[in-house]
Amino acid sequence: MEAVREVSGRAIPFGRKNIDTDLIIPARWLKTVSREGLGRGAFEAVREDPNNIFDKPEFARAPIIVAGDNFGCGSSREHAAWALLDMGVKAVIAPSFSDIFSGNAFKNGILTVVLPQEQVDRLLEVAETDPVTIDLEHQTVTTPFQDRFTFEIDPFRKHCLVNGLDEVGLTLARDAAIAEYEARLEAEKPWLARGTGLAA
Repeated sequence: MEAVREVSGRAIPFGRKNIDTDLIIPARWLKTVSREGLGRGAFEAVREDPNNIFDKPEFARAPIIVAGDNFGCGSSREHAAWALLDMGVKAVIAPSFSDIFSGNAFKNGILTVVLPQEQVDRLLEVAETDPVTIDLEHQTVTTPFQDRFTFEIDPFRKHCLVNGLDEVGLTLARDAAIAEYEARLEAEKPWLARGTGLAA
């Protein structure tokens, strides 16, 4: 997983509330197990409007979405996070998120930032013309106009995102401790080690 320390650039000002995962990626796109290409189906229903926000040239590959309350509600499909990643999104700012979506986003390296509605409204205004910067290490969101908003994040999630650690990475980081445990098990209880294939 790619480390996330700072996300900076244009932010798509998509302030609609209650955006569910079916709108983020429609069910017909769920037949694939690959993450590649899902960005083409992201917000498909919204993109039917030729003047939609997602297809404006200034927001091409924008790394941030500024969204409305309860973003990512609905089904638990992880494809929603995959689709956002494939379209270049690395962070979403909203007043609140669905718990399942927030978990899926985190596991895929997408930062979800919760801010009060009035601060989100300000960012929606700024995003129309100017970039936004999220500094995860200092837990701030800033704009070129001296706006500075702080946000909370679970310390474990912050550690994983800043260091680019997914579940596999977390396990590999404990490789020495795992090897030490297996060696001790083989020495102290060889009959168990033989049963697990740890000993010849």
